[in-house]
Amino acid sequence: MRFGRWYNLPMIPEGTTERLILRPLELADAPRIQALFPHWEIVQFMLARIPWPYPPDGALQFISVALPSMEREEAWCWSIRLRSEPSNLFGIIHLISSEKSNRGFWLGLPWQGQGYMSEACAWANDFWFETLGFPVLRVSKAIANTASRRISEKQGMRMVAVEEREFVSGRFPSESWEITAEEWREWKA
Repeated sequence: MRFGRWYNLPMIPEGTTERLILRPLELADAPRIQALFPHWEIVQFMLARIPWPYPPDGALQFISVALPSMEREEAWCWSIRLRSEPSNLFGIIHLISSEKSNRGFWLGLPWQGQGYMSEACAWANDFWFETLGFPVLRVSKAIANTASRRISEKQGMRMVAVEEREFVSGRFPSESWEITAEEWREWKA
């Protein structure tokens, strides 16, 4: 897959946390995404729009949708890397201007359970509220996705609704969580 034109992306900043670099998504990230992403443990609780089995060009398909969305300023997407290994992408976090869910993410299996995603989410939440100026951040997740649920709980979000949704692994109850800009600022203080 080739891009028919050069994408003129708006200035999406690189972010840093104590341990991480969040670098704006780029076409060169496709091979690493393709190597890390297609694992059942990563995709099972993602929305059913993710193709499974993951096709050999799945990462290029993802990037071909993400870059134009970033150009239109409807989405903001970063690769996640360790500050100690800046060339080693090991996950993705993105924000989306949408009514139902504004943040999504995944980490490669060897990096899960070490607090990296909580760190990336805190940075992304700040970007959502302080840079983009949105008043509310909403996320949805399969109830069975306990690791994602813990991040929402730890970061002061509240569960506001439950509905059935289609995930890669089937139809399951999904929780909707949210936090306002004011609640986020109080949580950080």
